[in-house]
Amino acid sequence: MKTLQNKGLNFLVDKLTNSIENTLTGEIFDTEISRLTSSDVKQIKKSHWQFDWIRELKDHTKEVYSLTTVNNPTIIQGLLSIEDKDDHVFMHLIESAKFNKGKDKVHFGVPGNLVAYACKVSMDKGFEGFLAFDAKSSLIKHYQQSLFATHFRGLRMFIETDAALRLISQYFKS
Repeated sequence: MKTLQNKGLNFLVDKLTNSIENTLTGEIFDTEISRLTSSDVKQIKKSHWQFDWIRELKDHTKEVYSLTTVNNPTIIQGLLSIEDKDDHVFMHLIESAKFNKGKDKVHFGVPGNLVAYACKVSMDKGFEGFLAFDAKSSLIKHYQQSLFATHFRGLRMFIETDAALRLISQYFKS
């Protein structure tokens, strides 16, 4: 069986917004995050995503979530895969839709919104917002600055309670 080596997450936090923001007009779009199920597979075309999200959905140790806008719930803006580790949440994968990547992206705020949601899940589960993930070494400083994450060792990083609360309050109204 071929094993995949974890090389760390490779996402850029472009901007912490109050939801997601149109890059050209500055218009803010309220978002919804919902659990993806096997019946949602038809919404995820492999050619539109870097990662194999169908495989993530089949792994029952993980929870996969999609980010959409309230006004257009059929278009997925980004995806998130997390796992409950009994005392914290571990973020396996995070990805913005193709149209939200690069210099011509449509929206700012997708990665920040998804990370904030992972922190919220951790808070809701009683883990005080603790979120762990592995980062590409070249992005460790970026995550320290943009997400207030702490570098643990190797590629491992974590977001602790104060940083989690900061992100949650940025994206989610009480």
